[in-house]
Amino acid sequence: MEDLKREGHDFASSDAGDMAGDAMMGNVRPALNLLVVLFGMWLLWSGHYTTQLIGFGLVSCLGVVLLCWRMGIVDREALPLDLTWRTLRYIPWLTLEVVKSNIDLAKRVLSPRLPISPQLVELQATQKTDLGRITFANSITLTPSTVTIEARRDGRFVVHALAHEIAQDLRNGEMDRRVSRLEKVEKPESAS
Repeated sequence: MEDLKREGHDFASSDAGDMAGDAMMGNVRPALNLLVVLFGMWLLWSGHYTTQLIGFGLVSCLGVVLLCWRMGIVDREALPLDLTWRTLRYIPWLTLEVVKSNIDLAKRVLSPRLPISPQLVELQATQKTDLGRITFANSITLTPSTVTIEARRDGRFVVHALAHEIAQDLRNGEMDRRVSRLEKVEKPESAS
């Protein structure tokens, strides 16, 4: 056994164990990001800045991160910090769309003619990741007068729209394009 160890064979560690260790080390950066975000939120929300309480807060945040790491849920999708700056551009646009849609909905409801024509629309999303498709579906649902009824794995969504004009705006695809830009998945280059 000693001869095999000297020749580079170590039966105590397996390839699977090495791969798991590599995967764990690959998650160090997301774990540190999670620790910084959790501790920052704890500092903001606690309002107490004595040395002892800050120490307890840091220890508790570290405990949560270690627990999440041990559960295997610390990865890029759990805390997509790379989306932060693009999200800061997307949220004001979405907020404006929600406000405009609220005003439109109020006009429709308060109008004596009640100009609604409810319909179901099927949309093909262009997002490539689950996070992107979820963001698109939630953005539709957050906008008054539209509700995502069904989201399929192949990227098709069934949406209820309160009026034909609203359905047409969805078909126009502006929200889909903005969410795809938010997602920013590298597109493969076409073969020339």
